[in-house]
Amino acid sequence: MNTAIEHDIKLTSFSHGGGCGCKIAPGVLAEILKKSSGFPVPKELMVGIETADDAAVYKLNDEQALIATTDFFMPIVDDPYDFGRIAATNAISDVYAMGGTPIMALALVGMPINKLPLDVIGKILQGGESVCAQAGIPVAGGHTIDSVEPIYGLVVMGLVHPSKVKRNADARAGDKLILGKPLGVGILSAALKKNALDAAGYAAMIDNTTKLNKPGRSLSDLPGVHALTDVTGFGLLGHALELARGAGLRARLNMSQVPLLPQVQNLAEQGIVTGASGRNWSGYGNDVKLADAITPVQQMLLTDPQTSGGLLVSCAPESVQEVLALFAREGFAHAAVIGEMTAGASGVEVDA
Repeated sequence: MNTAIEHDIKLTSFSHGGGCGCKIAPGVLAEILKKSSGFPVPKELMVGIETADDAAVYKLNDEQALIATTDFFMPIVDDPYDFGRIAATNAISDVYAMGGTPIMALALVGMPINKLPLDVIGKILQGGESVCAQAGIPVAGGHTIDSVEPIYGLVVMGLVHPSKVKRNADARAGDKLILGKPLGVGILSAALKKNALDAAGYAAMIDNTTKLNKPGRSLSDLPGVHALTDVTGFGLLGHALELARGAGLRARLNMSQVPLLPQVQNLAEQGIVTGASGRNWSGYGNDVKLADAITPVQQMLLTDPQTSGGLLVSCAPESVQEVLALFAREGFAHAAVIGEMTAGASGVEVDA
């Protein structure tokens, strides 16, 4: 019996929003960052906030650049061990999304100490540590506070050769877009909250959200891979739009090629979606052109916030098979070509 059942604790009942669906809406975030004060940027800072990339990158020397990132959120599931695993996998993903190798993590922990049993909190931390062990890194410290809602995540640091950094802004016209994981995590988590998710659906969600995006390390070695990011809280459309804006290109997606997690289509058709989907569309919908055949349900799928989502790769057409083979070797059976980058005004187009 798991700890959550022993204590009759529903972790999701403590949080107003779970996983990457907690992110500040993209339009609001853009307004906040627009008002942030400028500061002289050292020449060693290779990647900062300019293109909303996955992590910061600082050049240490001619052979090494330091990757630094942080990610944390409220519970997306009720099982504390699974929550810890998901949050850790999500945080480490940002290092892989830059083409790097993680080397160390620090834990970020905020818990309602008077409401959650200490062994439940311990299970959350153990879940995170188990994923760090899979990634081959220690949890070397961290910071804890007593908070109203449970919050858990990591600061993660990694290393990459300066010439192999994979930014989200370097896509080229003619590149193919490959998505490493299927979509639908937000919808499955919404179904879980409504007690509408069966055991098979839960297992699929956990498998997807706890699969480390390790292919990112090897993708950095491929010259044909031009840009890389991971799909998280802003949904596939939001992160494809970041690629397009960063490169000054247009991303064209084919809805029929986008992989989905089991049950997601049916659940969305039943109206089980997240509030973050609507906030995402409100934040960037003006820069997205949907084909007339795209249904409201499909729009929700494309804006569905992904927690610990897949890598989105922009690569030369001649590198597609090599990239897909790399994903397959790492156990990402659903990786698929979903579109391409084209010349034109920055934005996203979606065909049926």
